[in-house]
Amino acid sequence: MEIERKFLLKNLPDNLVSYPYHQIEQGYLCTDPVVRIRRQDEEYYLTYKSKGLLAREEYNLPLTKEAYEHLLPKIDSILICKKRYLIPIDSELIIELDIFERELAPLILAEVEFPTEEMALAFTPPEWFGEDVTYSPSYHNSVLSRKI
Repeated sequence: MEIERKFLLKNLPDNLVSYPYHQIEQGYLCTDPVVRIRRQDEEYYLTYKSKGLLAREEYNLPLTKEAYEHLLPKIDSILICKKRYLIPIDSELIIELDIFERELAPLILAEVEFPTEEMALAFTPPEWFGEDVTYSPSYHNSVLSRKI
């Protein structure tokens, strides 16, 4: 189960370059239901996501590089490319700050995943977060991939 909230940003956090990051590219084989392929650095995945905004089922299966490259020409939309910074909030929570590249630049989104819906609903975002877009399907990557 994936439980997450998404936010636009007012500004970037201080010392962003000091945090670890992943280089991600992902494409969608289907958007209803969501079936995605992803390269994260040198790891490859096939992901299924159910419908939902705050909480939804998510299953990740490993792929080989060859399987990923075989599926890549079959995506229905643009290939999303982004740099994902990992910013710890406390011992439990991490902000995943996505800086989108190519067609989706200059979009920047922050996501925080939670162990429970109660914790997600009680979350107070940092000052540098902007609008909460958790309940806006427009900010799902599967939807963003079709906006171009």
